[in-house]
Amino acid sequence: MDYFKELTRLLQLEKDEDRAAWEAMARSVPLNDRRANGSTWFPVAIRDTEAGYGDYLSIEVERTTAQDVIHQFRFGASVALFSNHDAASDRLPGVISNLRGDRMKISLRVDELPDWTRDGRLGVDLVFDENSYEEMERALRIAPERLEQREEGALARVLTGTQAPTFNERLPFQPAHRLNEMQNEAVRKILSANELAIVHGPPGTGKTTTLVEAIARIARGEEGPVLVTAPSNAAVDLLSEKLAAEGLNVVRVGNPARVSEALLALTLDERMQAHPQMKEIRRMKKQASEYRDLAHKYKRSFGAAEREQRKALFNEARAIGKEIERTEGYIASSVLDRAQVITATLVGAAHQSVRSLRYGTVVIDEAGQALEPACWIPVLKGKRLIMAGDHCQLPPTVKSEAAARDGLTRTLMERCVGRYPEAVVLLEEQYRMHDTIMRFSSKEFYEDRLKAAPAVAGHLLFAGDRPFTFIDTAGTGYEEKVEGTRISNPEEAVFLLQQVTRLLSELPAGTPPPRIGVISPYRHQVELLRELAAAQPALKELGDALTVNTIDSFQGQERDAIFISLARSNADNVIGFLSEVRRMNVAMTRARKKLVLAGDSATLGQYPFYADLIAYAQEQDAYISAWELMEF
Repeated sequence: MDYFKELTRLLQLEKDEDRAAWEAMARSVPLNDRRANGSTWFPVAIRDTEAGYGDYLSIEVERTTAQDVIHQFRFGASVALFSNHDAASDRLPGVISNLRGDRMKISLRVDELPDWTRDGRLGVDLVFDENSYEEMERALRIAPERLEQREEGALARVLTGTQAPTFNERLPFQPAHRLNEMQNEAVRKILSANELAIVHGPPGTGKTTTLVEAIARIARGEEGPVLVTAPSNAAVDLLSEKLAAEGLNVVRVGNPARVSEALLALTLDERMQAHPQMKEIRRMKKQASEYRDLAHKYKRSFGAAEREQRKALFNEARAIGKEIERTEGYIASSVLDRAQVITATLVGAAHQSVRSLRYGTVVIDEAGQALEPACWIPVLKGKRLIMAGDHCQLPPTVKSEAAARDGLTRTLMERCVGRYPEAVVLLEEQYRMHDTIMRFSSKEFYEDRLKAAPAVAGHLLFAGDRPFTFIDTAGTGYEEKVEGTRISNPEEAVFLLQQVTRLLSELPAGTPPPRIGVISPYRHQVELLRELAAAQPALKELGDALTVNTIDSFQGQERDAIFISLARSNADNVIGFLSEVRRMNVAMTRARKKLVLAGDSATLGQYPFYADLIAYAQEQDAYISAWELMEF
């Protein structure tokens, strides 16, 4: 079908761009820089080796320095073990099978470690993620066949627009007391859906609470588990914890992003460790390692008899590996058979332990941020799909400009919301923002349908404070600086932090400092703001109460007060990706009680969204010139 051919073409464009970026980094970025940005662990020490699945050797490594550096490694990612003796040739590809703290297990498709692992210091590089693309490509190959199947293909036909979704409107429904009217309507819609239901959850509207209620009802009434997925590990972790708190038997496939005992206890690995047959697996792994160790003794002997003996020992180790694989498969199945909910990332849903499973219901949370090809991995495993998210916030990240231009950033959720309004419920009551902060986003993005819950509609940091301010820097001379792709506005950064300090000085005596977020769309501006904040005692004293980061990093979070540096100020009125207004929606809706934006109206006001924002500020008596606040 042309639908999937086009998706495959766009995915190939993205894959090519992604691969080129990784290869360029591998060639040009020095080891110390890769270590600093979290794409390399170096040095590492090998702490253990054991027989893995089939012909895989599994090793456990530990990073011995730079343990405080935040890293990009994750379960299922492709990596390369290397030696600094000759980092170009001494490389061994593998896949992360477990990740906890500063220890990582890697599956290597070798019988034994090469000699160079004993020469020089070892490290682990994150490499191009071939596996994720292969799983997406596989799903797009299978999908056209599914369309032809009469019953199994109904969901695929709905999602591609060749069949309308149907609902069992006569299904009895008991509203949940803890949910509001629209949240209950969303649960009712989900339960009545035969193929598709969508929960559109704007910021602060209780999407996760609603989703958990619906999943719990389905899991208790449906034979077999519900598959719950999301594009990010953080979202999967949150749902896993909340569903387990409902008393459901939840099994988390893959490793959590956060290290917590409660989360680790839900993982398939931990559940398997408690199985009585794991004792036998440990015995077999030890035996296989002993055979390998014996085989290594013949490594430098070149006689025929020694070669045969070495070969026989490796064959024995392989045979034990196959038996381990069979037994682990049995144990995994026995754990998964009892699960009411299985949780995984979109790609994690194709993990070998759950690859063959089928589900009555599949859930995709954060569907507004999920690449469509990745969504088809779990979609093909279910009869009914529940999507939840907000396509009016950040779209999925796409590196290829051509793929983005031709539609890869358009999500499956966005397509279906436009195509099937009857399948969508918009959650309308939000529990985060002051009414004045909320109303602009409500008008621009949500058909003016949002309303603030009474508890938050008028809440302020302190009596008499302004909930919303747009500070116009036009005419101040706060010009942006452009260095290649790096954009900053130093004077605006200094000025904005002065406003944060001013707020702290205005707090009534004895008032604890609010949680404050300082945001800019531009990474270089964020770096500058961090440096400046670290040099100011009043801001440094805030500690964890002050967070300075990019808009993308703040998605899903909230703060009592948000200060935004828009940074762009130039004679040509160029605003770059500030024109992606969904990014601004995310930024502004992080604020609970106070929102302050600093920007140049002369540059921004040429664009309808920002002209509307400035007009809204004027209507609310929230517009002020930077001249009025300058500290001379």
